[in-house]
Amino acid sequence: MVSPPRRKSSGLDQPRARGVSLRDAYDPERFGRISEKVARYIGSWSFIAWMTVVVVSWVLWNTVGPVDLRPDVFPFIFLTLLLSLQASYAAPLILLAQNRQADRDRVQYLEDRQRTERLLADSDYLAREIASLRLALGEVATRDYVRSELRDLVDDLVVRIESLDAERRASPEDRRT
Repeated sequence: MVSPPRRKSSGLDQPRARGVSLRDAYDPERFGRISEKVARYIGSWSFIAWMTVVVVSWVLWNTVGPVDLRPDVFPFIFLTLLLSLQASYAAPLILLAQNRQADRDRVQYLEDRQRTERLLADSDYLAREIASLRLALGEVATRDYVRSELRDLVDDLVVRIESLDAERRASPEDRRT
């Protein structure tokens, strides 16, 4: 079976292809996740331990090692440069990670606030419903009230039955006359 020929689409329903760019696409979320990982590692005890080992070994090698193999002499200018470079990259990454955390905290605070407002509205509604039920039930007899009334009636009936029995026993001849 032969299918009918298709019309050529004008392409108006499809987005245009982006032009060729020499730059890579910048994904701020990916960069933010990387910066958080780096900031998390820089703030860990393992980083401090490794940094201490590197600095101590650098200082030891440049003070105790053979004179002709020492790359950085006493003022340790190259070590200072490396530490400054590391700090200059670490500070913005840490600030970026803190900003992302602050954004997440802000969203969490807003969600908590909305949840609290809903809970307050629900509790107000329930309080009003309970108050209206109390008003409606104010005129309805409670179980304890009904029980006490029934007990009183049963006691009255018992007294009346006993008095009738007493009358029957006391005067059998009054009945004959």
